[in-house]
Amino acid sequence: MKKTIATTFSLLLAVFLISGCAALPSAGQKDAISLQDGLGREVSLSQPAQRIVSLSPSVTETLFAVGAGAQVVGRDSFSNYPAEAQSIQDVGGSMGNYSMETIASLQPDLVIAAEINTPEQVKALEDLGLTVYYLSNPASLDGIYELISTVGSLSGHQDEAEALSASLRERVQAITDTIAKTETRPLVFYELDGTDPAKPWTPGPGSFMDELIRAAGGENAAAGLTSAWAQISIEELLVQDPDYILLGDAIWGVTPEQVAARAGWEGLTAVIEGRVLPFNDDLVSRPGPRLVDGLEELAKLIHPELYQ
Repeated sequence: MKKTIATTFSLLLAVFLISGCAALPSAGQKDAISLQDGLGREVSLSQPAQRIVSLSPSVTETLFAVGAGAQVVGRDSFSNYPAEAQSIQDVGGSMGNYSMETIASLQPDLVIAAEINTPEQVKALEDLGLTVYYLSNPASLDGIYELISTVGSLSGHQDEAEALSASLRERVQAITDTIAKTETRPLVFYELDGTDPAKPWTPGPGSFMDELIRAAGGENAAAGLTSAWAQISIEELLVQDPDYILLGDAIWGVTPEQVAARAGWEGLTAVIEGRVLPFNDDLVSRPGPRLVDGLEELAKLIHPELYQ
């Protein structure tokens, strides 16, 4: 009889312990998240998002960079990096038009928007019962690390985000140390859109590109303009006479040969000395981890003597 009672007590104790353990949070369980987004809204999640729709190439790239690529169930039409992103459901975005029906059908627990999206689009998604986080573009390289941290928190990859930021900081410091070895600062003209060769579009003062050119050891030929994105006259360009012309619009088929053939451009130093160079604008126009890739490429183009 005593043996039966002891056995019964042991079984009850085991059941109690198992039940108690089940009630405790598991090691992999994540805490709730509450973050203020770029629109000043408090966005809350009961746990890190597992089904994410990205409405911006920069967001998509950042999600993959922190290890959350497998959690992305939808992406905008322009998200073409990394290559794996192109196999994810396209939810639109051309001309600013997204398929709200497609986004809703993916049943995301989080939609991440960016500054290419409007507050009205955010409201429309919220009206569908979706949780939306709006990421503001960083204003400087330091802001990239905060953006990465936010995406890491939202997706449950904080450790990976911290490691990524640490790696990017090291690379930026290496560039800074390399550029410090020279006193020359070549004048750089960065072309965004040369559809009108008499007034090409370029990044001016206060733009991210302006900061990157300076960080890469150059001076922005458009630094004297009055806005961050502006047209520069061919007359002003001739006065500035840049040492380098970088073609951010090379992605649209613009070539150094076409630039050399433009009326009035043949006398520019960059044209005469063959320093009109194509540049992958995706590296510097998408506020994400690849901005550091862009900075490295800029430094190598502007100061090839330091990278031989």
